[in-house]
Amino acid sequence: MRPFDYSRATDPADAARAAGQGATIIAGGTNLLDLMKLEVMSPDKLVDINRLDLHQVTTTEQGGLRIGALVTNSDLAAHPEVRRNHAVLSRALLAGASGQLRNKATTGGNLCQRTRCYYFYDTSTPCNKREPGSGCSAKEGFNRIHAILGASDACIATHPSDMAVALRALGAEVEILGQDGGYRTIGLETFYRLPGDTPERDNTLEPGDVITAVILPAPMADARHVYRKVRDRASYAFALVSVAAVGRLKNGKIDDIALAFGGVAHMPWRDTAVEDLLRGQAPSEDLFSKAADSLLAEAQTYGGNDFKVPLMRRTLIAVLKDICGLGDTA
Repeated sequence: MRPFDYSRATDPADAARAAGQGATIIAGGTNLLDLMKLEVMSPDKLVDINRLDLHQVTTTEQGGLRIGALVTNSDLAAHPEVRRNHAVLSRALLAGASGQLRNKATTGGNLCQRTRCYYFYDTSTPCNKREPGSGCSAKEGFNRIHAILGASDACIATHPSDMAVALRALGAEVEILGQDGGYRTIGLETFYRLPGDTPERDNTLEPGDVITAVILPAPMADARHVYRKVRDRASYAFALVSVAAVGRLKNGKIDDIALAFGGVAHMPWRDTAVEDLLRGQAPSEDLFSKAADSLLAEAQTYGGNDFKVPLMRRTLIAVLKDICGLGDTA
């Protein structure tokens, strides 16, 4: 690990000023410290934000939740309001990492964690995300864990977060403080970005931006929540594919549903056309099969990850059956 300067922010504006001057923000450090040890990232300055007053979960006037950026994954998963009305989030958090890591990992840091692509971590290999313009080793290499949706010629890496997949299904927004002192709130569909020609940029944060909270809207009434993660080991493994689902039935038909997908793209994936196809329809095997066809219509595989297409298909169908009370086929 290379030498670096370390400071502690006294308030969010102080953190934004430091970040605007080139400092990298550190909170739990569960991903950043690994990247620094491997010299994938070598920041000259770190600004520690752990002393900021961003550790609370509070209700909003609209009936949703405001989750401070420093709320740990463990505390968020165990929060009564999250377990009661946003259960898919609690389940996704508990499916991610180990108990020790969840005790340190923060809400804001979880959103910003970087891909687990092997080539991104191996500084001896070309990687456009780590070194723009060097090439993508994964396309012709060992790409078993890589993307099948939304990838580009420059990068086929996937986003690793379980939490963010659930947040995408819940319609979460990210509250951000800029170095100009102004706050803005953006949806996860705007916060994250696809790789395109600039895969080194995981999200739309600008220099000096500090995540201060995640905002959840009022929960869908009378909904069932499902989070299903398929992985190589029973614990402490990243998703090969995952599905977060929140939905409800009314008069024997799917009244409303929200779906998000992990392990398949550079960002937590959501395809509203799939949801539109399901709404107002009576649950059936044929309907669920059509939903899977719609989701995977533009899937592209690279040899080692060909299996993800049928795996995601089966996983989505199983989740839809669970949401609709038709039994679990897994």
